[in-house]
Amino acid sequence: MKQQSTIYFATVVHCTGDPWASGTSAVEVLKDGYLKVTNGLVDSVGAESDLTADELQHCTQVDHRGYTITPGFIDGHLHYPQTSVIASYGTQLLEWLEKYTFPAEAKFSDEAHAKVVAEFFIKELLRNGTTTGFVFATVHRQSVDAIFNAAKNVNMRLGSGKVMMDRNCPENLCDTAATGYEESQELIDKWHGKDRLMYVVTPRFAPTSTEAQLEFSGKLFNDNDGVYLQSHVAENKAEMQWVAELFPWSRSYLDVYDRYGLLGQRAVYGHCIYLDDGDLKRMSDTGTVAAFCPTSNLFLGSGLFDIVSARDHNVRTVMASDVGGGTSFSMLRTADEAYKVTQMAGNTITPAQLFYELTLGGAQALSIDNMVGDFVPGKEADFVVHDLHATEVLSQRVEHAVTIEEELFALIILGDDRCTVATYLMGEKVYPR
Repeated sequence: MKQQSTIYFATVVHCTGDPWASGTSAVEVLKDGYLKVTNGLVDSVGAESDLTADELQHCTQVDHRGYTITPGFIDGHLHYPQTSVIASYGTQLLEWLEKYTFPAEAKFSDEAHAKVVAEFFIKELLRNGTTTGFVFATVHRQSVDAIFNAAKNVNMRLGSGKVMMDRNCPENLCDTAATGYEESQELIDKWHGKDRLMYVVTPRFAPTSTEAQLEFSGKLFNDNDGVYLQSHVAENKAEMQWVAELFPWSRSYLDVYDRYGLLGQRAVYGHCIYLDDGDLKRMSDTGTVAAFCPTSNLFLGSGLFDIVSARDHNVRTVMASDVGGGTSFSMLRTADEAYKVTQMAGNTITPAQLFYELTLGGAQALSIDNMVGDFVPGKEADFVVHDLHATEVLSQRVEHAVTIEEELFALIILGDDRCTVATYLMGEKVYPR
């Protein structure tokens, strides 16, 4: 294949390590920098002055000077069928499901509806600079086909799976342990590992699955190489009590999943607010991932996840919007709320740590850092071009910033989709402002 190389000129910022361990030195900043992409992969990154005359002559050049290029953002937990109920008023988790979520999800029995929502959803992610997402579908097979097709059409790295529920849900959303297993296996065979798509086994949460279905979920997760698992745990106090009543033999909510082999390095659990030290140790020991969903936790009144405590327990973490309980597709807005939630928990999280969680840290948590998350040569060239002067307030703050960390913090606290100049997947522009 003939090599097609493009050089993008901009300030280039990415993590080369973990700032939780090494501070701001883990963030590389190239003020007059470039990113070179060849056949969809990162070729090199460096100072513009390092480029040779031969490279400049034989490569396409794209001028993004005055803007900042970062790796694409990673969203570890969100629900595309809830797109239409984002910002619905006045409930907490369990009532939210009954009043808004289940009626919205019932509409996905209609293949045409699923296609329209999936395409809108993917466009919103790209508008906000999100290039990788782990996404819940519904119980309907066509909802999985719709989101994977929408992602495939733009060559996006995305994980999703059929929601499995065989009790405590509306009849029109209820499968059985056997049908949930069979349909999930068919979808795994159809989609997992195709293009940039990853299948995620998806029991919604313990209260909506019988023990038989949880056992089947564990079989799917453990019998299919490379698949992921996603669910919810310890989000809401009423939910915690419900789980204790449904599974009286369990030591804790997390213990229910553990019983059925649903923990591990490719298992991602949303929320994780009410975990005790034993739970956190078990998550650490198994490599299970906690998805931090600050806008959702605040909007639904669920509680405050303490990411610093989780990191202190060596729990792997990923940032997540949790749309539609979450209130924004923007990972900048999500990180803004994460900072505030961490402050409320009596800790602090630095700008470098926040940026890491959105990029390389998220990729490492999801075990895809061999493919995305930074600009190491050979990785997939998913990146975002940001305008740090997109609004007058942000521009004014950036003008008074002394360090790149201050600029990043201003972008996180004040930025939104207006800052996205362009989003690229595998070196191809898929969103222009």
